[in-house]
Amino acid sequence: MIRWLLTTFVALSILSACWPWLRKLGIGRLPGDFTLRLFGREYPFPFMSTLILSMLLSFIARLL
Repeated sequence: MIRWLLTTFVALSILSACWPWLRKLGIGRLPGDFTLRLFGREYPFPFMSTLILSMLLSFIARLL
């Protein structure tokens, strides 16, 4: 359980750091991705994008 939580946290951190570049590719605009705007700042929560990227990376890892 803790391993999955840590993996999700790391994936969210990486996606948040790369947010401007990923947004140009369409990541973060899927249903299930939320953007919270508070006090003039945006806080992205790309839940669905994280899930899809995790499945894609898992599939690639299994092939290797």
